[in-house]
Parts: sequence; C-alpha cells; structure tokens
Amino acid sequence: MQRVYLHWREFIQSESAGGILLVGAAVLAMVAANSPLAALYRYFVELPVQVRVGPLEIAKPLLLWVNDGLMAVFFFLVGLELKRELLVGELAEKSRIALPALGAIGGMVFPALIYAAINWDDQLAMRGWAIPTATDIAFALGVLSLLGSRVPNSLKVLLTSLAIFDDLGAIVIIAIFYTDNISMAALGFSACCMLILLTMNRRGQEAISPYIFIGVLMWISLLKSGVHATLAGVILAFFIPLRSARDPEHSPLEEIEHDLHPVVAFYILPIFAFCNSGIALANAGAEFFLHGVPLGIALGLFFGKQFGIFAMLWAGIRLRLATMPAGCTWGCLYGMSALCGIGFTMSLFIGSLAFDQGNPGMVFDERLGIIVGSLLSAVLGTVILRRGLAAR
Repeated sequence: MQRVYLHWREFIQSESAGGILLVGAAVLAMVAANSPLAALYRYFVELPVQVRVGPLEIAKPLLLWVNDGLMAVFFFLVGLELKRELLVGELAEKSRIALPALGAIGGMVFPALIYAAINWDDQLAMRGWAIPTATDIAFALGVLSLLGSRVPNSLKVLLTSLAIFDDLGAIVIIAIFYTDNISMAALGFSACCMLILLTMNRRGQEAISPYIFIGVLMWISLLKSGVHATLAGVILAFFIPLRSARDPEHSPLEEIEHDLHPVVAFYILPIFAFCNSGIALANAGAEFFLHGVPLGIALGLFFGKQFGIFAMLWAGIRLRLATMPAGCTWGCLYGMSALCGIGFTMSLFIGSLAFDQGNPGMVFDERLGIIVGSLLSAVLGTVILRRGLAAR
C-alpha cells in the first residue's frame, strides 16, 4: 500500500500529471457518450442547479456552472501566473518578451485565417473563428516533459511565456467578441467591486478572504451583465498583492498560486474536460466530420499554429529582434511550435461560448475538430522534438 502511495505521489508531482488526467477525463467522456451510459451522461451535464438568495437567482445546468463557475477559478490562476511573470518572472525582463510575444501573435493570427478561409460564407460557423487560436499550456508542457531532461530549460521557458501571451490574447478575445447584451447596471456594480478591490490593495490588505468575497460579488455581477463571468477571475488576480508590506519575503499571490495549482490541475480541469468532451458519434455522417467548423478548427490548430508560431520566431531571430534560446536549434523551435497546436482546454472553452452544444439541430460538433487537431499536434510535435533533441 505504501508503494502505491509513493507511486501516486511521484505521479502528481510530475509535470505530465495534469495533461494525463485531462486526456483520461476526455476519453472517459467519449466512452460514456457512446455507450449505454449516454443517457446518464447527458442527464449529468444537463442537471439543473439553482442558487437563490431573495430576489437574486442563478439557475443553470451543471455544464454551465462548470464553464462559468469552476473555469472562473481557472482564469483566476491564469491571472495570478500572468501578474507574477510580468512583475518578477520571465516576462519582467523586456529582452525576453519579444520572442514569445511574436510567436503568440503568429500562433493566433494564422489559425484564425485558416479557419476563416474555410468558413467565410457561413455566418454561424464564423462565430468559432477564435477556437483554434488557443494553446493548452498544461497539456503542451506535459507532453514536453515526457521527453525528459534532454529538453533545454530555455525551451520550456519559451513555451510557458508564449502560452501566457496566448492566454492573454484569449482573455481579450472573450471580453470583446463573446459577450451578450450588456446590462449597464450590473456592469456598474462590477466597476464598484473593482474600486473596492483597488482600495484594499492600496491600503495593504493582505488577508485573502475579503478579496475572495468581493471577487464572488463581481463574478455574479459580470454573470448578470452579459460580459463573460470568468473574466472576474482574471480581474481579481491583478488586485492580489504580490508582496507583504510587513514581511517582504512573503508573497500572498505566490501562496495562493501554490495552493490553487493542484486544485485546478487535478480537479477543475479534468471535470471541465469530462463535461465538455462527450461527443456522441452514433448517428454521425460524413458531413459531421467534414463540416467547415471541425475541419477549420483541426487545420487551424495543426497547420496554423506550427506555421504561424515558427514563422514569427524565425523572423524575430533573423531580424535580430530576439536571440535564439540557449541550447535550442531550429528543429527544437519547430517541434515546440507544433506542440502549441494542442488547444484542448481553452479551445473547448471558447467553443462553448461560440456555439450552443445543446442544440440538436447542429450538423457539426466543434469539439471533434479540437480533439483531432490537438492529438495530431501532440504526435507531430513529439516526433520532431525527439529528432531535434537527438541531433543537437
């Protein structure tokens, strides 16, 4: 029993653990959706959940509680990581910003162009143009870690920095393009919450519970405003103090980040993957697989990511806007660019905003394109990196 515990502890401490759990949850959802358990799976994700306090009511199916609620915690962690990297991490040095920023731009523009070229004449399909622009940092780093100690640390840093810029771009896209009709009253209440958070930060408030309380109120107001509620997580993160005024060695932000990371990696993201990956293939015809939406997503992730990122990295280094990361080769950079085509978590999330997955009249399922494009990118990136690392 002790040996099993030690093996489990070693597994959860590995970089690949989060990615493996994500894959496992997605596979489990696919099996459930295409087995006698399909009706039970649908009942689970569509289970009505209601919270009511006086006249304030939030009633959603379980799927939307996961996508709007649990994913707000994920975005809170993303915001914490982004703030730390910008202030004291790899992105604090301006000389290190150019290369990942260029790569992220190419990795968002090229996939979107490929998707748009395939779906330009379909107004409904064009709602999904942003789906292939995302990179799943946990998944990509997990695959990279499987290659062992041969991977240069500079390549891991570049991938992480690039994915952070990618997440920032996704946050901006969600805020601008995936909002409903705006309620100015609810939005005004959200602004008041931000003002309170700013005051708390300026006055040196270090206890986390008041921040969380105001953050929950802001999440509710954004949910009611029409702006996607998960953005509350990002906004809240930027008000969490980086350093304690009483003890400069203590970082409230890093403490929360450390405590929250396993919760997100081992619980929230697998639950999200399980609830969003159940694609029923029983009655799927050729049109289901070759529709412009899943096809555009798969090609955007697989071709757009690797070509867009590598082209911008190549241009940045050749034009002396940045330098080649230490210990890396062009083959390593291309393999990493291919790995960035793994868009699983964020792509699924944007897909849930772009399309109504509960609409039985749709003849396509964007999740199929995400899974195919991500799987092909993972395989190609691994093969190229193996050869590139062996040839160094």
